[in-house]
Amino acid sequence: MSYAAQYLTLGLGPEIFGIDIRHVREILDLRDVAALPRAPAFLLGMTDVRGEGVPVIDLRLKLGLLAVPATPTTRIIILDVPIDGRPTPVGFVADRVIAVSTLDEGQLDPAPSVGGRWHAQCLAGIGRRDGAFVIVLAIDRLMAHDGTTLLPDLAVAA
Repeated sequence: MSYAAQYLTLGLGPEIFGIDIRHVREILDLRDVAALPRAPAFLLGMTDVRGEGVPVIDLRLKLGLLAVPATPTTRIIILDVPIDGRPTPVGFVADRVIAVSTLDEGQLDPAPSVGGRWHAQCLAGIGRRDGAFVIVLAIDRLMAHDGTTLLPDLAVAA
């Protein structure tokens, strides 16, 4: 039996990604981030959210995409990510936030398993919204992934 679940849809370039709305704490305009020494490239640093230090990750870099300059639509999405069994706030920088969308869990296609360097286990599936594909991220598995990006050779080659 399937059920309709809500996802925050966001854009990275032309691609649309979805994150289970249950993980979303809030959406912020882009703000200053204090760099951390010797941090991986995708970890931009820390920002203050109501007196709490929150790590900020560039979702583009985490996914192996090229970094792009911020625009007026760039946002930081604060998620409660399950780390060691408890929700931990982590900020993710996205090019834009689109909407909260309902996707039927039973209609999600499994993430393609094409071998090679593509880490499909970090995806919960592929849905559709208004005729476009929505790549649904498994945020807990994405953060547990032990590589710095999902497609490390592409990030280096580019």
